[in-house]
Amino acid sequence: MRSVGYDQVNQVLEVEFQSGAIYQYLDVSLAIYKEFLDAESKGQYFSSAIRDIYEFVRVEQPARGATAH
Repeated sequence: MRSVGYDQVNQVLEVEFQSGAIYQYLDVSLAIYKEFLDAESKGQYFSSAIRDIYEFVRVEQPARGATAH
């Protein structure tokens, strides 16, 4: 994982993987997010407690070199 973020109001966990892919996991409680951050192995925790458990959406990214107008 490259980075992890959390939107407490909407309970959305955002994970950016080494590949650059970004996924948002929905309805993730603050407790799960904190456990994830505190986990000795974030990859293991993600695999056992988040992946395949929470609904997710992939965040579409603008093409490289594209600029917002």
